[in-house]
Amino acid sequence: MVEFDPTKTGYQLNIDQKYYNSLDILSFTQMMKTPSYCYKFYWLEAIVNLIVDDVVDTTFDAVIDEMIANAWYSVVEFHIHLSGVIGGDVRDGLERAVVKLHKLSKVSSNASKVEIKNAIKQYNKEISDEKKQLTNMVPYRALAGFFHESGQTPDWGSARRMVAYIEMINKNHVLLPYTLGESSKLNKEIHFNSAWMQMIIDNNIAIRGWIQYEKIKWLQMNNPEMPGLVYKMNQLDNKMRKLSNVRNLWEAILNVTTINDVFTGNEIVKGDYDVDHFIPWSFVMNDELWNLMPMDSSLNSSKSNRLPKWEPFFATFAKNQYDLYLAIHEKEGIHRLYEKCYRDNLHTIWANQELYREGNSRETFITILDQNMHPVYDSARRQGYEIWDY
Repeated sequence: MVEFDPTKTGYQLNIDQKYYNSLDILSFTQMMKTPSYCYKFYWLEAIVNLIVDDVVDTTFDAVIDEMIANAWYSVVEFHIHLSGVIGGDVRDGLERAVVKLHKLSKVSSNASKVEIKNAIKQYNKEISDEKKQLTNMVPYRALAGFFHESGQTPDWGSARRMVAYIEMINKNHVLLPYTLGESSKLNKEIHFNSAWMQMIIDNNIAIRGWIQYEKIKWLQMNNPEMPGLVYKMNQLDNKMRKLSNVRNLWEAILNVTTINDVFTGNEIVKGDYDVDHFIPWSFVMNDELWNLMPMDSSLNSSKSNRLPKWEPFFATFAKNQYDLYLAIHEKEGIHRLYEKCYRDNLHTIWANQELYREGNSRETFITILDQNMHPVYDSARRQGYEIWDY
């Protein structure tokens, strides 16, 4: 199992002891050590997935297809950079493959694995360079933890000699999780060892948890401005969204004052609008009151997962927020509805202690909102969120 050891940093992978007599479990735990790129995690994850599906023999091509499918949602929906960005360029070849395939195929962020793999087949020629680049080192480097037994230095510069070296290690020193065939590039065969397959199948929940933990640590380091990253690894249940109390609050506001749509300028009509996020929910991963607005229902799908232009739209958004703020403190009934938002929509310290405190002037309120929202907006922009050209 994967469990927390208070004497060490992080989680430790514990495998059923019966496997220690026949397999080098310690070397297996080194398969994700000292990564240079994130695809080392996705490589092992893909192998585990295939083995659990009883795949005995496969190819680099099939493993990389699995990697693309596994990385799809995080990259496309949340713009997570798998290994960071240098000079505006994406470092990670797996991320480049996902981004290119998405642009070509227009497959949605929440597509099924079957849909993604069908898109890969359709555009396989177009993304072949990105896929081939992923075969250069990681299939060999992933086994490096097992090589200490040989006493020989592997020739990392030659795929052919690495295949022979891996075969020699497997026969003379220690049983490896997989060996490789003689074909080249994406067609190169991968042969899984039956004993390792059984160990991985028996411990797959623990191993997957361990991979996820190590992957999240890596991704958070390479996406330091990304909030809620741990929740952005897999598709989410929309039941996480908590907007009912906010909608009730805005309904009450519309009874006492006129609120204009941030984008069209038209008056919001009670019962005929959506409550949406100014900065996309997929970035902030919360339903905080200070980021929510009533908006024309017909525009919601158009805005989708994009950022509105800060100017001129923030000014109207801030004006609506201030009207909300005034009503909260002037109308007892509205204040009670505001209090019902505490559990789901009022967690941010600065909003509770500064923004919504009684006595703020219009200028003070908007300044506080601007100073706290603008950095979040800028972080989303740097992460790669597109501007909605309304």
